Amino acid sequence: MSGHSKWSTIKRKKEKTDSQRAKIFTKIGREIAVAVREGGPNPTDNSKLAGIIAKAKANNVPNDNVERIIKKAAGETGGASYEEILYEGYGPSGVAVIVETLTDNRNRTAGDLRHYFDKNGGNLGQNGCVAFLFTRQGQLIAEGEDVSEEQFMEDALEAGATDFFADDDVFDIRTEPADFLAVQEALAAKGYTFISTEIAYIAVTETALTDEEDVKKMERLLEMLEDNDDVQSVWHNWQEN
Repeated sequence: MSGHSKWSTIKRKKEKTDSQRAKIFTKIGREIAVAVREGGPNPTDNSKLAGIIAKAKANNVPNDNVERIIKKAAGETGGASYEEILYEGYGPSGVAVIVETLTDNRNRTAGDLRHYFDKNGGNLGQNGCVAFLFTRQGQLIAEGEDVSEEQFMEDALEAGATDFFADDDVFDIRTEPADFLAVQEALAAKGYTFISTEIAYIAVTETALTDEEDVKKMERLLEMLEDNDDVQSVWHNWQEN
């Protein structure tokens, strides 16, 4: 669930191994459970839950799994209490990194993340140290093999999208955060499917890595972050080739 707009990252999303997909299912399940406890089990009345269900569909989480998690969360009165915490830091050579987490132990999560950054030539920073290098946008990634770029762009803008990018048959639709779910639903109603749907941190400027060792460290940092069960999404401004 790494979230950069480069096509290399999008390709990486599409090539998840079975073990990675299982981890994604677990993380989305945790998000669904928290959303249900906060706003109830009905996605019609709980926009946060509706958005997460849309993300679950984009990640091919079976409907039965989603329904089971919702029912379980709706019936629970106790259990682990999770909180959403945003961490910011720098990777090798000053690459800006934002990490979204959902944790029941902030000390454990902060310690793990600090270790990952330190081990790979970076450092965990204070809140706000890199957030100004990103903008918050809704992002829908779709494949459009059976539709023209012009038609897809027309439909996206008509649905309320603010921007549209294309690379061969992969389309990147941007929205205002508040319009994200409505745009996703409008396009889904027209038959479009997505490989990724999320409220993203989009980099305003990018940082290139020219040293091969820095590239390896950055790749390892992303892998370690994404493998952590408490990490929901990772955003960065690394200028990947």
